[in-house]
Amino acid sequence: MKSKAIVFSGVRQISLCDVTLKQLSSTDVLVETYWSSISTGTEKMAYNGLIPSPPFIFPFIPGYETVGRIIEAGDHVNQSLIGKFAYVAGSFGYIDVNAAFGGASQYIVCPVDSITLLDSIANPQCGIALPLGATALHIIDLAAVENRKVLILGQGAVGILASELARHMGARLIAVTEPYQNRLRFSSADLKVNPENEDVSAALAGHEFDVLIDSTGIMSAIDTGLRFLKFHGVVIFGGYYQRMNIDYSQAFQKELSFIAAKQWAHGDLERVRDLIAAKKLNAEKIFTHQCQVDDNITSVYMQAFSDPDCLKMILHWKTDAEEQERACYLTSET
Repeated sequence: MKSKAIVFSGVRQISLCDVTLKQLSSTDVLVETYWSSISTGTEKMAYNGLIPSPPFIFPFIPGYETVGRIIEAGDHVNQSLIGKFAYVAGSFGYIDVNAAFGGASQYIVCPVDSITLLDSIANPQCGIALPLGATALHIIDLAAVENRKVLILGQGAVGILASELARHMGARLIAVTEPYQNRLRFSSADLKVNPENEDVSAALAGHEFDVLIDSTGIMSAIDTGLRFLKFHGVVIFGGYYQRMNIDYSQAFQKELSFIAAKQWAHGDLERVRDLIAAKKLNAEKIFTHQCQVDDNITSVYMQAFSDPDCLKMILHWKTDAEEQERACYLTSET
């Protein structure tokens, strides 16, 4: 079976191509994609050739933020799943192209145990937020924020969700720093500091934080944040870093602990889904931009990679008329 897919064919080369799907096995499902999104961390690094290791071997299909409708199921799969919406973390079900992680495709063949059903969510588009929400939730779990003062560096999509989840998990005080003012509008933190036009030391004066969470990947920002940690404070690295270069003297003097957060833990996707369903996590607010998948896909990726106001780009794989049949819309600001 053929499918349209977004393909990274080389360094800084993106195109919409026809690819061939693997045959459906007895434990697979076939998903028709409605919406996907763009990772401005992993995919941007891969686009620039900064992750030259499997599975990022050109040519490859990117994407791990996909929501679609199950349209076919293998012989050993419950056939009642057909017609249901599900989050898909990607797929390796292609014959003529690599997958990293293969979610940016019009049709996806994947094992049934790799999907997360979205029955409980009124708007299935919100399922696109599951991986970022689960990443943020894992960070907050590692930080053990209950009744603690938390400083979060960066209010990109993960940082915004982390601040909201920290509140849900009982943090005593949440402060954030972010140099782009528009992003601070989406934050639910108690203290919001823009280091471009505020003195961070003055804004955070009188506060000693138990936990520092970084979602910037910027070493100088981490160095500044370390100054506000208390003795025996904890630092959570919430991004992906090629190299670490921080002021060790502060770690030494305060006997700080450092934890690297790797993606999400088992069960986190379902936990985030349930929080969204219960309206305890507002996932929609991070989806600020939307675009149809067409031959202009390169410019869409460039906007997602470079526009600081673009927290998350929704890619529409169906026409407006087709989406209207399901009455599924985002309500966030654009």
